[in-house]
Amino acid sequence: MFDFGLTSAIVVTFLIAGTVKGVIGLGLPTVSLALLAVLFDLPTAMVLLLVPSFVTNLWQALVGGNIFPIVRRLWPFLAMAAVSVWLGTQMFLQIDPLYLTGLLGGLLMAYSLISLMGIKVSVSTRNQVWAGPLFGTVNGLLTGMTGSFVVPGVLYLQALGLDRNTLIQSMGMLFTASTLALGVSLQDGQLLSWDLAQMSAIGLIPALVGMVAGQKVRQLFSETQFRHIFFLSLLAMGGYIFLNALWNYFTL
Repeated sequence: MFDFGLTSAIVVTFLIAGTVKGVIGLGLPTVSLALLAVLFDLPTAMVLLLVPSFVTNLWQALVGGNIFPIVRRLWPFLAMAAVSVWLGTQMFLQIDPLYLTGLLGGLLMAYSLISLMGIKVSVSTRNQVWAGPLFGTVNGLLTGMTGSFVVPGVLYLQALGLDRNTLIQSMGMLFTASTLALGVSLQDGQLLSWDLAQMSAIGLIPALVGMVAGQKVRQLFSETQFRHIFFLSLLAMGGYIFLNALWNYFTL
């Protein structure tokens, strides 16, 4: 049955998230999950982001002409990031969603603070042999548990010293693989209903419109300014999610 309030929330959420992605090349899954987790419970938020996230990130993954070099270099990381999502989802089914909502808020805050503080690390080619699978596994576990794709996967990709275009395409590949694995895992856990899948599909058009609009907005602001606003906003949303979960824990 059509729900105007739910539909409006989804449209606005993905319009905002798509705009952010259009400006800085990332952020659609992160922003949409953060907003949806404020409006809905975490399992619902995870399902609703699937279709827009998969399509927009597949687009990002295919553009750039570096698919095969990236796969050759990053396949252990990408493979483990996808495979371990199932295990994370199994843990999600066993843990109180309130704890996982708090974990999501903490991850969003950590990612924002690291980015705002300009903390940078590097991973040498020699260490990528073990660091790739390790970071991929942790990223997949946290994806399955919270729906967040960014920590520590994006931090690992940034630590490799990739050029901007390769980095953006690599993030698109990570998010695409993670979204697909999350969808399969949620379906296996009987959390992906047909009604929610349809509502997720509704978010695709505003996400694409937002991406186009974001590319126009990019011309009005410097990327540095917008990234600063983005991470401050994400920090605030993460803080709200974390404190709300903490409040609910102590008032139950």
